[in-house]
Amino acid sequence: MNSLNMNSFGRIGMLTVALGVALVGCGKPFDVKTPRGFVELENQGPDYAYRATTADGVVVAVRTIDASGRQDLGFWEQAVALQLRDTSGYALLGTKDVRSGDGTPGRELDFGRDQNGKPYAYRVALFTAQDRVFLLEAGGAKASVARYGEALDWQVATFNAKCGFFLAPVFASRTCNRW
Repeated sequence: MNSLNMNSFGRIGMLTVALGVALVGCGKPFDVKTPRGFVELENQGPDYAYRATTADGVVVAVRTIDASGRQDLGFWEQAVALQLRDTSGYALLGTKDVRSGDGTPGRELDFGRDQNGKPYAYRVALFTAQDRVFLLEAGGAKASVARYGEALDWQVATFNAKCGFFLAPVFASRTCNRW
């Protein structure tokens, strides 16, 4: 090749690498799959990175909290339980250990409350990774949440809190791309 062709190839190659690195940095800092029977919402709102719903009003969501240096799962479990009890009137009904699809250990908390004589259920699974706390939330009328229990368990089990790609750690992104 002459120097002109090699120089052009070098520029295109560098542009391709730069674009690839930029794309790897795009996306959410997790990978979540929408359970069967749910539809992902386009407008997630300011507090949520992901939300989906069923026709009968069960909503699943993911929120992330910056937890740089504060990734003690026990602390976050207690903080969430106290917040929901004291500000929202939920009673903690049970807890269990869970594991995400990438092997990240977590805790799931089950809550309940009555509103206008109707029982509601709220489940939250907590995971710490990437200097963040991930909250996978599910809530709605108690009977509806129970009907989707298997789908909600599947969502927690397939959630990925740790992300990267084949060139990690050189170009590792703290995002999971969903395309």
